[in-house]
Amino acid sequence: MGIQSISGGISKIKAYLAIISLQFGYSGMYIVTALCLKRGMNHYILSVYRHVFATLAIAPFALIFDRKTRPKMTLSIFLKIMVLAFLEPVLDQNLYYVGLKLTSATLTSASVNILPAITFIMATIFRLEKVDIRKLPSQAKIIGTIVTVGGAMIMTLYRGPIVNVFGGHGIDPHSSSTTTAAATSTQHWIIGTLCVLGSCLGWAGFFILQSFTLKEYPSELSLTAWICFMGSLEGAVVSLALVRDMKAWALGWDSRLLASVYTGVICSGIAYYVQGVVNRERGPVFVTVFSPLCMIITAALGSIILHEILHLGSIIGALVIVIGLYTVVWGKSKDHHQPSMEKGGKELPMAMPITDHNEHQSNITLTKISSGQEAAT
Repeated sequence: MGIQSISGGISKIKAYLAIISLQFGYSGMYIVTALCLKRGMNHYILSVYRHVFATLAIAPFALIFDRKTRPKMTLSIFLKIMVLAFLEPVLDQNLYYVGLKLTSATLTSASVNILPAITFIMATIFRLEKVDIRKLPSQAKIIGTIVTVGGAMIMTLYRGPIVNVFGGHGIDPHSSSTTTAAATSTQHWIIGTLCVLGSCLGWAGFFILQSFTLKEYPSELSLTAWICFMGSLEGAVVSLALVRDMKAWALGWDSRLLASVYTGVICSGIAYYVQGVVNRERGPVFVTVFSPLCMIITAALGSIILHEILHLGSIIGALVIVIGLYTVVWGKSKDHHQPSMEKGGKELPMAMPITDHNEHQSNITLTKISSGQEAAT
């Protein structure tokens, strides 16, 4: 019993640590890509290079470790992979990059905090998430999701006075000395925010479809390699159609190469794999519920590295998001233990006692048979 509890605790810690670690990786992505895009790299081309490097990083591991366990590829699975490659590598990332270019790293990461709410709604519609409003865990998930979205909206819509937390003296990129420039900045801000919200829809759809695909193709490494490869091809078709200047594809030993390699290996290759493993075990809502942590990390890095201005609205929104986040996590933690509980609240027997019970029944049957044979003799 003690060994089982320790093993269960380790499994829980692995899932939490894996998803939380990804938030640090995504925070670095916000900073690196913001620098890269501001220096002129086309976001369509960045998305293609990102998944080329992701494919090169993941494909060898998939070929080696999945060679004996890889399921057979079918038309249904292949079509799902094509849609997955469009939803995240093409649709989500390009809309996200446009939003990042028009706004800021801090605002973009803040707007992504609506992702858990969208995923929760979609998971409930497709019956991947159990919701019973009469039970406290479900109430916690619903309230926590609403609070998280509220915090994201505070960060997005309310700026408030400047708060000089890290002692920086940066200039607010959205302030202007003229009315025309201010109006243009506000317009870009709104368009950028809408693009980020659109990318969240694509990202949430990716997690939902990934959950269904893993049931037919339960091989996370191979699925990740296929998504990255198909994402490279689909993204290349879109890029060649929209970007006619072939010089834009040039890479050098600069921020363009750094952004392509970092986002490809960390934020696509490793992230798709880790999210697939956790998604298969805990569901899509658990994967996305920790995304608000990324905003807090990015706000600090954006203030220090990019000298972006922190506003009071960002700090208030961060506190609200953290409250909502941990409310949802509490509800999810209770749901995770529900399959092993009866309706009356009593714990169901674990697998080992069930096996022992079957063995006991088998022994009784064998005893009766042997007794019958002895009687016949």
